[in-house]
Amino acid sequence: MSVRAITVRNPATLDSLTPADLPDIGAPGRGEIAVRLHASSLNFHDYLVANGTIPVEDGRVPMSDGAGEVTAVGDGVTEFAVGDAVVSTFHTLWAAGPCPVGDFRRVPGDGMDGYGREAVVVPADWFTLAPKGYSHAEAATLTCAGVTAWRALATDGPLLAGQTVLVQGSGGVSVFALQFAKAMGAVVVATSSSDEKLERLKAMGADHLINYRSTPEWGEAAYKLTGGVDHIVEIGGPGTLPQSIAALGLGGHIALIGVLTGFSGEIPTGMFMGKQGRLQGITVGSRRDQLDMVKAIDAIGLKPVIDRSFPLEALADAFRYQESGAHFGKIGVDIG
Repeated sequence: MSVRAITVRNPATLDSLTPADLPDIGAPGRGEIAVRLHASSLNFHDYLVANGTIPVEDGRVPMSDGAGEVTAVGDGVTEFAVGDAVVSTFHTLWAAGPCPVGDFRRVPGDGMDGYGREAVVVPADWFTLAPKGYSHAEAATLTCAGVTAWRALATDGPLLAGQTVLVQGSGGVSVFALQFAKAMGAVVVATSSSDEKLERLKAMGADHLINYRSTPEWGEAAYKLTGGVDHIVEIGGPGTLPQSIAALGLGGHIALIGVLTGFSGEIPTGMFMGKQGRLQGITVGSRRDQLDMVKAIDAIGLKPVIDRSFPLEALADAFRYQESGAHFGKIGVDIG
C-alpha cells in the first residue's frame, strides 16, 4: 500500500509543495521500527526548506518533527513495543554528549526525507517515547522547539531556581522556554511587539513584559528590571543580539538559537567581553536531551501550546500562516 506524503519540488517555493504517493514502507529490519505518523509541527528550519532558502534534492519529504504509533518492531528492539506513542529526534546521529556533526545531512526533512508522510521504517533510536498522556499533535511539537528550549536552559544553562531568563517573542521555542523556566523556578522577562501576546505570556507566568516596538532599547530595560539577565534565549540573531548583550548580567549565558533577522551582523564585542558572557550556538539537541526532557515533562505535567493545526495537504497554507507571524506557540500538521 502506498504512503501519502508531501514533497518539495525544485525550484522550491511554497506553491511547489506537491502531494505524492510513496512506496509501501515494508517490514522493519533488525534494530528498526515501523511508525504510523499522525502529526508534525512547523519550525523555521522547515520553512526555509519549503521556500527554497535551504536547498534540498528534488522530491524531498519535508518536516523534521514526527509523532505517531509504533506498528511493528524489528529483531533486537527492546525499547519499544507495538502500540507505543513515539516522537522523532532531530539529529539522527547524535545520541548524547558533545555534538558529533556540524551539518544537516542526516536531519530528517533536510539532508534526508522527513516526516511529512503517513508512515516510516527507521532505526529505533531515531525516536523516543512520547510523554505520558500526550496526543500525537502535542508530541510532535517537541522534536525541534521543545528540545531546543530544554537544551538552552537545562543542559547548557544550567538554569538554577531564582535566576532570570529572557525569552523573545511567542513562537514555539520561546513559549517552551517560558514554560520550562517557570517550572524550574526562574524569573522570566518576555519581549514581544504585541501587547496582546504579552498579556498571554503574562498569563503563562512571565514576570516582566517589554514591548520591543515601543521600547527599542529593550536590552537596557531588561537589565534595569533584573540587574542583569542570567540566561537569554536568543532567536533573532544579529538584529537582536546587541540588545541581548545589553540585557545580560555579569557571567550571563546567551543561547543563540535563531537567525530570524539574518545570518551576520555587527556585534558589540567589547560590551560582551566586559560582561564576561557566554554565547552558545544551538542546533536543537541530542537524543539524551530529548529523553531527559520527556522525563521532566512527565514529572511536571507541562503541555505545549498549539495555536492551530492544518491538514498535511494544506502544508503550504500552514507555512503562510507561519509567515504572517500571527501564531502564538506551535503550528501543527495533522497527518491523519
